[in-house]
Amino acid sequence: MAMETMQYRFDGPEDAPVLVIGPSLGTTWHMWDRQIPELTQHWRVFRYDLPGHGGAPAHAAASVSELGDRLLATLDGLGVQRFGYAGCSIGGAVGADLALRHPHRVASLALVASSPRFGTADEFRQRGVIVRTNGLEPMARTAPERWFTPGFAAAQPAIVEWAVQMVRTTDPGCYIAACEALATFDIRDHLGRIGVPTLVLVGAEDQVTGPAEARTLVAGIPDARLALVPGASHLAPVEQPAAVCDLLLTHFSTAWQDTPTTALVPPLVPGPATPAAPFAPVAEIAAAPEAPEAVGPQPQSSHERGAKIRREVLGDAHVDAVNASTDAFTEDFQELVTRYEWGEAWSREGLDRRTRSCVTLTALVASGHLEGLAAQTRAALRNGLTPAEIKEVLLQTAVYCGIPAAGAAFTIAQAVIQEETTPPA
Repeated sequence: MAMETMQYRFDGPEDAPVLVIGPSLGTTWHMWDRQIPELTQHWRVFRYDLPGHGGAPAHAAASVSELGDRLLATLDGLGVQRFGYAGCSIGGAVGADLALRHPHRVASLALVASSPRFGTADEFRQRGVIVRTNGLEPMARTAPERWFTPGFAAAQPAIVEWAVQMVRTTDPGCYIAACEALATFDIRDHLGRIGVPTLVLVGAEDQVTGPAEARTLVAGIPDARLALVPGASHLAPVEQPAAVCDLLLTHFSTAWQDTPTTALVPPLVPGPATPAAPFAPVAEIAAAPEAPEAVGPQPQSSHERGAKIRREVLGDAHVDAVNASTDAFTEDFQELVTRYEWGEAWSREGLDRRTRSCVTLTALVASGHLEGLAAQTRAALRNGLTPAEIKEVLLQTAVYCGIPAAGAAFTIAQAVIQEETTPPA
């Protein structure tokens, strides 16, 4: 089967070097509109939409690497081999992933409002549960406070409304899949292998992936500079378009020395001073660490496999609490659970995780082991079951396992579902 491709557009002269620009979760390529007039004086700008965003086909991608593979398939079909790359948030994650897995394709990199790991896996899986239950309205309603400073949001109601509509018109399944992709994205141990000149750009007021995450990127990537943009939050390209544009122009004009087409790029001409808040790129260049020897993937033991799946299904908070309470008396039992329950049974490919959750909920009700039902109800939501589907599973158990057992299970599940699916205020 042919690889899925991305919805894209080109702007700028056909003979200029290609600059690929990636969007943030819940946005479209229009988040970069204000930078296009300047950037297209020097580059042929390629913008893409995430699956299910901006009217793109709703073919969900399961991981950041899969998004990167689709992007490369799109560029391959257009004959684009080598390119500069700038991306915001998950768009930055795609660029970092490409720089790690396909270093010969990426000439220069800009990571905007990005991070080597976004929040916690639990946070993003929780967000997926909320969207699966309530649709995208809760995310649309809270987008402005995540993306913009309060002053900008108050002064620019039209832009705020545009942002809300962008999220509202995104395909929920693709949004959930992108949350799953961010839940599993973690390149903290691989930053030293990013071998291209990198600009790490962050809004000083960003509460999502702020200056702390930016500094982690700069400290880990051998050839990286930090640019802090005052008066900007997460969607810095929208909030401070002139400052972001100037930083991108400077970075890609000076860092792109090894491409044969660089000679075609006209020198930068300083434009008129902009009324935007003054900014000063802050240089923080880390010494290059020794590059680790490349080793192929090692086969996972049943314990490693089980520990990974246990966290994916039950959540980090649950597993961390179990580990914290484990002592010399219980550690062998927990090792057995990790290897046997999670590394053997849950890791088999014969059933998907949704189906395994249905079986597990039923078995707990049938056996009367309701002390495990709360954790497994939480797991069922993370595995993709909706509250309506969990209700149907418990109704079925009422017929075969008895009304009292099912009644007790409904009480437990109701409390968990309410807690897990209630959107943040």
